[in-house]
Amino acid sequence: MTETFIHPSAVIEDGAEIGIGCRIGPFCHVGPKVTLAPRVELKSHVVVTGVTEIGEDTVIFPFAVIGEIPQDLKFAGEETRLVIGKRNRIREHVTMNTGTAGGGGVTRVGDDGLFMAGCHVAHDVQIGNKVIVVNSAALAGHCIIEDEVIIGGLSGVHQFVRIGHGAIIGAVTMVTNDVIPHGLVQAPRGKLDGLNLVGLKRRGVARSDITALRAAFQMLAQGEGAFVERAQRLGAETQSDYVREIVDFILGDSDRHYLTPGG
Repeated sequence: MTETFIHPSAVIEDGAEIGIGCRIGPFCHVGPKVTLAPRVELKSHVVVTGVTEIGEDTVIFPFAVIGEIPQDLKFAGEETRLVIGKRNRIREHVTMNTGTAGGGGVTRVGDDGLFMAGCHVAHDVQIGNKVIVVNSAALAGHCIIEDEVIIGGLSGVHQFVRIGHGAIIGAVTMVTNDVIPHGLVQAPRGKLDGLNLVGLKRRGVARSDITALRAAFQMLAQGEGAFVERAQRLGAETQSDYVREIVDFILGDSDRHYLTPGG
């Protein structure tokens, strides 16, 4: 088992819990209410503060600031949390904030994520597993990012937006409305332009399901009636679990409108 290592220049405040095998590099600062699970590595010059939990084998690179208070003027100093899962890679200058009382009190990041340099995760965001957020992308407060989503570089996601499982957001895209599972969104003011076919194939999704998803997308784009009515009709007809996932997402509760095909 790897021994715990704390560089002499690091500041570990009283009360911090440091797991077995953690490595804390030079000039890091770990606050008194931080919990690092076994084998977490802070490279150097990392700040981890607030009521923050970081899961096993997560690596945080220099100059990241993790667990600072929300960038929200309604925040009044209440004790809220940031919970980060296992095996994440959090690169240079990333910022992740704790939650707010009005948003449930917890910002949550799943397992196996990659957060590239300079990206931001705001208060009360809920992120699933195997999510990639590319350089300098920003997730505003209260967003929900489901499993296996990719957010392109220099993109922004508006507060309260939901991005469904397996969706991909192109670079330099502003997302202001919900994105269906496996959707492809791109352009400066994000448009739903199709499906994330590359991601589906990489994950080994069966050809029959991809065919069903293609047909479902066409129905949502060009079928009769309003968008939600098309989704309801699709749900009554489909036998595909992947299509059902899209239907359930569209018919679920949301604080934002949906990005519809072509808009």
